[in-house]
Amino acid sequence: MTFADEVKNAVTPRAALLVIGVLALQLLFIASYIGALHKPKPTDVPFGIVAPQQMSARLLTELKDLPGGPLDPRTVSDAATARRQMLDRDIDGALIVSPRGTTDTVLVASGGGTVLADSLTKIITKVNLTHQRTVHSVDVAPASDEDFDGLSSFYLVVGWCVGGYLCASILAISAGSRPADRQRATIRTGVMALYSIAGGIGGAVIIGPILGALPGSFWGLSGLGALTVFAVGMITLALQALTGIVGIGLAVLLVVIAGNPSAGGAFPLPMLPDFWRAIGPALPPGAGTWVARSIAYFNGNAVTGPLLVLSAWAVVGTVVTLLLAMRRKPDATDGAPLAGTAGGGSTLG
Repeated sequence: MTFADEVKNAVTPRAALLVIGVLALQLLFIASYIGALHKPKPTDVPFGIVAPQQMSARLLTELKDLPGGPLDPRTVSDAATARRQMLDRDIDGALIVSPRGTTDTVLVASGGGTVLADSLTKIITKVNLTHQRTVHSVDVAPASDEDFDGLSSFYLVVGWCVGGYLCASILAISAGSRPADRQRATIRTGVMALYSIAGGIGGAVIIGPILGALPGSFWGLSGLGALTVFAVGMITLALQALTGIVGIGLAVLLVVIAGNPSAGGAFPLPMLPDFWRAIGPALPPGAGTWVARSIAYFNGNAVTGPLLVLSAWAVVGTVVTLLLAMRRKPDATDGAPLAGTAGGGSTLG
């Protein structure tokens, strides 16, 4: 047999399609990350204004008409209300205009992203200079000294997501390419649940007691981790049940290629382009990052929506996995020993 014949036999149409699919994922990875992160700039950032009545309307118009539309300003009754709205994550910053002096205050929250906090301070400083006024910054939800640029929440959630789809991928291929029957799918789901609990607690232990990188409720972060891992794991199993081994690639597309750059981690959501800002909150990395930051820096506020997103992924993944398995009867060979082994095949697969 010639070398050409050997190559022809080795490169089957299925293998060729898989290689093409991997190339497509690679190019999408590059396009997604660079597209989302190559030129971050604030756009329509929810921003409060506390100013004397005679100045409020003029300032509102001026901030709304800034080149590039970095701010979405709205009037707020007083400084205390502005602080509360920031802790509730309704706005990302606020300008408190001094009614007597020429030094104003800009409220920021670096716990929600240091880059955004710095950008808001620079924008307001530049605006105030045109009116011969100065500004000083007050951080109402400061990031921990051990949490550089407020990135620890994001990396924690990324780790949970990676664990979720890797564990699910191993479970899906542990018995080769055979689809899961009812028993196998039930076992996979149970193992995924146990793994999720361990992963959630483990991640919270590392980022809290061990490294001290993130404050906030230990059990709150543990619960978030378990839900995130389970949601990603089950949607990976569901995609594998629907499409076979291709489902693992689809999970990477969903979580890594689309989810990570749109999560608001490296740059908070208001600094991302419209497409990534729109999809981020609906994907597990974005929902998880938002909740982790809320637990750490915002008293656990504004987490209902993102938790529902994670729960929806978990429920859909579980239901699809189990329903597809119920439609398949056990193979006659399921209990037979695998070739070359003394025992039977893995029950996890």
